[in-house]
Amino acid sequence: MISVSDAQRVPLPQARWTGTVYHGIPEDLFVPNLAPEGYLAFLGRIAPEKGPETAIQLARAAGLPLKIAAKVDKADREYFKERVEPLIDGDQIQHVGEIDERQKQAFLGNAAALLFPICWPEPFGLVVVEAMACGTPVIAFRAGSVPEIIDDELTGFIVDADEAIAAVGRIRNLDRQNVRKRFEQRFTARRMAEDYVRVYEGLFASLPSTVAI
Repeated sequence: MISVSDAQRVPLPQARWTGTVYHGIPEDLFVPNLAPEGYLAFLGRIAPEKGPETAIQLARAAGLPLKIAAKVDKADREYFKERVEPLIDGDQIQHVGEIDERQKQAFLGNAAALLFPICWPEPFGLVVVEAMACGTPVIAFRAGSVPEIIDDELTGFIVDADEAIAAVGRIRNLDRQNVRKRFEQRFTARRMAEDYVRVYEGLFASLPSTVAI
């Protein structure tokens, strides 16, 4: 089996892991925006493990607007109505609803940073890579694959809960061009395909010479 992160392997240590290949997206799917509007962004499902309440708290503490682009699955509607919707004022905290792939460029590219305050072992957060492709740094909680995807203090900040507000204040110290360059080095679809090829070649090389392919 091939994992999408080393963190994905933790619940299944007995599996026959043969390599890790990080997800990639087409290099030209997004373009970097070096002059963002300055709001914070939250993109993903409205679910407790994704941390939308925490994102709202961080934005308010930092004194910055937050735009939430997220769908609400049927299973999470009660949570949204009771815990999240009362915190949305339509001014500093805005819920723009679910967005499609074409709308992600403007939403992520115009953000000063993406907030990724997860509280579960996320195997791979594709939205983190999409933000990086736009040149947008990410502030993420130290969980799951986050330390594997984000280069701390280069493409964003990996934080514990008590460090998150300070990290928002340091976003201006990060070079958005460098965020984009790191995406190009690590998370393009071409790199992903090349990594899969290397894994397959290694498997073939390990086969006995009598095995026909």
